[in-house]
Amino acid sequence: MNVLFEEDGAFKTGTIVADHDTSLQVDTAAGRRVKLKAANVLLRFEQPAPAELLTRAEAEMAGIDTEFLWEVCPEGEFDFATLAEEYVGRKPSPVEAAAVLLRLHSAPIYFHRKGKGRFKKAPPEILQAALAGLEKKRQQALAIERMAEELQAGRLPAEFSPLLAELLYKPDRNKPETKALEAACAATGLSAERLLARCGALGDTHDYHLGRFLFEHFKRGTGFPPYAPARDPVDLPVASVAAFSIDDAHTTEIDDAFSLTPRADGGMRVGIHIAAPGLGFGPEEALGKIARQRLSTVYMPGKKITMLPEDVIAAHTLAAGQSVPALSLYLEVAADWRVLAHETKIERVPVAANLRHHDVEPVFNAETLAAGTVPEFPFRDELIRLWQLATVLEAGRGQAGRQNRKDYTFRIDWAAQTPWGPGRVTIEERPRGSPLDLLVAELMIVANRSWGAMLRDANIPGMYRAQTAGKARMTTAAAPHEGLGVDCYAWATSPLRRFADLANQWQLIALLRNEKPPYPPKSAELMAALRDFELTYASYAEFQRQMEHYWCLRWLLQEGVDELTAQVLKDNVVRGETLPLIAKAVGMPTLERGTRVRLAVTEVDLLAAEVQLRYLETLAPGGGEAALEASLEEGEG
Repeated sequence: MNVLFEEDGAFKTGTIVADHDTSLQVDTAAGRRVKLKAANVLLRFEQPAPAELLTRAEAEMAGIDTEFLWEVCPEGEFDFATLAEEYVGRKPSPVEAAAVLLRLHSAPIYFHRKGKGRFKKAPPEILQAALAGLEKKRQQALAIERMAEELQAGRLPAEFSPLLAELLYKPDRNKPETKALEAACAATGLSAERLLARCGALGDTHDYHLGRFLFEHFKRGTGFPPYAPARDPVDLPVASVAAFSIDDAHTTEIDDAFSLTPRADGGMRVGIHIAAPGLGFGPEEALGKIARQRLSTVYMPGKKITMLPEDVIAAHTLAAGQSVPALSLYLEVAADWRVLAHETKIERVPVAANLRHHDVEPVFNAETLAAGTVPEFPFRDELIRLWQLATVLEAGRGQAGRQNRKDYTFRIDWAAQTPWGPGRVTIEERPRGSPLDLLVAELMIVANRSWGAMLRDANIPGMYRAQTAGKARMTTAAAPHEGLGVDCYAWATSPLRRFADLANQWQLIALLRNEKPPYPPKSAELMAALRDFELTYASYAEFQRQMEHYWCLRWLLQEGVDELTAQVLKDNVVRGETLPLIAKAVGMPTLERGTRVRLAVTEVDLLAAEVQLRYLETLAPGGGEAALEASLEEGEG
């Protein structure tokens, strides 16, 4: 006697070796002896041979119409053998019974299993829904196949256009478009971005890299939601000074300016004036919420995304010819450069001039100062005295003579068209630590330290930058910054472009006005803002570095550079001597940090933002090793 049984979800056949009523021993058609419970046996038969039954039943099953079988089966539970007898109109042969069983088993949306060999027909509404789902999957599979074929042929499917950013930067693997893209990538051996680029979907490589950042941080675009205009107080006293700022040519968010009033005793009154947008709106107003959401201005070569709307910046930037609301720190400085006292005021500050680095530095620099040959120009005498004060302040912090790394200025001419997209880049080297840099940095440190101490002494929390054991961090409580040599350091001098500075300004304004601060001690809101600011600010800074790296690669292509000199940073990582490019070099021997090398530029990949460099030779020392030393990140306030 032979049996048909179910094991591990599959139908099998075999010959009975021993029958013990409740259990059997069976030699399977595959030659294996198994022990079965009698309840697992679905069919006993003499003919055909066990190895033939399922083969013949599968052939017989092909002629059974599933829909007809569903229509003729009873409403309640039923046994497959009973249905087989009704279907053929007589006692079914083993092959016919097995064929009906296989058909029932193969159509789970028509027949729901209720036990071994037992089924129940699906209700009509459930069946229709299941069939609709199957049809949808079939159509989706056809669409995936079609889209994948279009991509392989170099054409962008119509469905891809509204999903390009998602497909490039954060694909949803449940979507058919993603499945089609993955299939096409597997077939072509190309990455998603290269395949889409081949289909003409990317525009240019700059937009691709910028798009990744915008997708992560500005999914709703870089525009601003509706907001009420800032309401600056109209009754502020006007300072009796002629303030001037010092910035590069492209700065529009001018946060800081200075003034100097000589005293009869040879001393002077130094004013450090910081734009005060915090007077015009608070954290609960729309503009305050916009600043809280953005947290910082985003900088990149040739572009920026401001923290505040342009009209708000225009009303508060310390632009020449304007009288602007400001928070002013006045230092009373003795003739021997001792700071005798300081005072903070809320006032309007008349701005007389916006000095620019490219205009002033050619005539006001270390060489002209040392030689005493600084020519006449507006605010020359004020700059000289402020620089002298800055050198004393720097020495007082134990920082005199500190080496600084180079800075680079990127200028993009967007009107110029190149083979790599719009934009011709100019990269200009500018060593840090110039007299102008020192002047601005030291006065910003004085302001940030002084105002941080004011908040600390009043038991008002703020956003501080602290550094201990070489590790910098943000904190809401005043703590030493060992790198700067100060007992506390609150970011408060860039409120137009950093939320930390704006939040501290709100706290300072409340303190000066004897009002309740927006963020009280142990404020959960301030702590949350601090965490968000620290993460976001770091992310924005990393993006700026990435885009500077990208434009370095564009410059290599633009200028046709096939060789460059660099200095070893670590292992096979190098940094360009006249270019802020950090990359790996192949074939380079183990060299000490700072060693100068000559490298071949073998390949530049703008889409991957990568450059292939090959070691050519080691060069003689050029005295540029000091450029490898990192400068203090807070040095510019």
